[in-house]
Amino acid sequence: MTTDLTAMGQAARAAARGLARADNADRCAALETLAAALLSEQAAVLAANAADVAAAHANGLTEALIDRLTLTPARLTGMAADLRAIVGLPDPVGEVFDARTLPNGLRVQRQRVPIGVLGVIYESRPNVTIDVAGLAIRTGNAAVLRGGKETLASNRALVALVQAALQAAGLPGAAVQFIDDADRRYVTELLRLHHYVDMIIPRGGAALHTFCRENATIPVITGGMGICHLYVDASADLARALPVIRNAKVQRPSVCNALDTVLVHQAVAAQFLRRVVSDLGAQGVTFRAEPRALAALGAAAGPSVQPAGPEDFDTEWMALILGLKVVDGLDEAIAHIAAHTTAHSDGILTETPEHAERFVAEVDSAAVYVNASTRFTDGAQLGLGAEVAVSTQRLHARGPMGLPELTTYKWVVRGDYTART
Repeated sequence: MTTDLTAMGQAARAAARGLARADNADRCAALETLAAALLSEQAAVLAANAADVAAAHANGLTEALIDRLTLTPARLTGMAADLRAIVGLPDPVGEVFDARTLPNGLRVQRQRVPIGVLGVIYESRPNVTIDVAGLAIRTGNAAVLRGGKETLASNRALVALVQAALQAAGLPGAAVQFIDDADRRYVTELLRLHHYVDMIIPRGGAALHTFCRENATIPVITGGMGICHLYVDASADLARALPVIRNAKVQRPSVCNALDTVLVHQAVAAQFLRRVVSDLGAQGVTFRAEPRALAALGAAAGPSVQPAGPEDFDTEWMALILGLKVVDGLDEAIAHIAAHTTAHSDGILTETPEHAERFVAEVDSAAVYVNASTRFTDGAQLGLGAEVAVSTQRLHARGPMGLPELTTYKWVVRGDYTART
């Protein structure tokens, strides 16, 4: 049995028009129903997910990917809470801005409208299905979803809940559709469905992003891959810096905002790196240290520390591995980040305001932190309710993409039978 993507695209386009006409109250009602269903139907969802997880183990997927794949009652509760947070946010659709009256009497304004139909391609994380569905419905957008082959059963169960919630609110179930086939040809087909899909959002590794950019006939928003850095300045409060680094690395190492590299000012390197290795090593972290970091550690290096290889500072670890580098100061830290960044999340730990402001001004990442963990680059954590992706590009949106980022705008011009002279 084949999947007819043209028919899916046509249905999504029609559903997007229906959603755009729907009341905000109806869109919110669908999300409330979906949030409740995630809890009341969690046994079925978790059973489907358990089948995916078992297959992932049998197929030798990495522990990082299996962690991203796994759903638990706590994660379902969090997903439901994120949906309810989205409901509580202001509706961007219809928002009027830049309104003014021109000298010729024309009254002009810009007004937010849905983008239309989103094509979202992602791997491993079934929670993305709910995040995307919630944000799309709330903003009046339709979505065509293509999850990874490792999440077929989970996504099948979740999309059934989404479509039932839409229909219960009197909205078109086709507003959120799922390509229920692991054949990779459907990715290419989706990327070229420009008659019906308005934006492609890939969520995955560098290979997926490159493939989408090179093969799409539709605008692509890229992001989600993070090589994240924290620079420990000479003036940093080292006692308070250590828990921030631990949080950024250990709390959930398999996600894109987890820490990959610590840069340490040479003046505090010897004392601080030993504390980092001792503290995080006890949490199961292993380390990749460049020569100056190895020298600073000396005998404290131990078996958990290995010399950094030529590609290590360009690796998104997604595991309990942390790069260590000693730098002469802020200049070298900023230069290292510029050379190795994916423009996702980078930060400085410092007590020197001038250094903080210079770091913010010169580090060109989607999220820049001063004295905080990189783990906050997340739609829910930054008050967006959820996110459809973390954009690391410069066009249209940067950082976590919430409700406003899933809208565009139209010009509305009102005259009195006004003709141009």
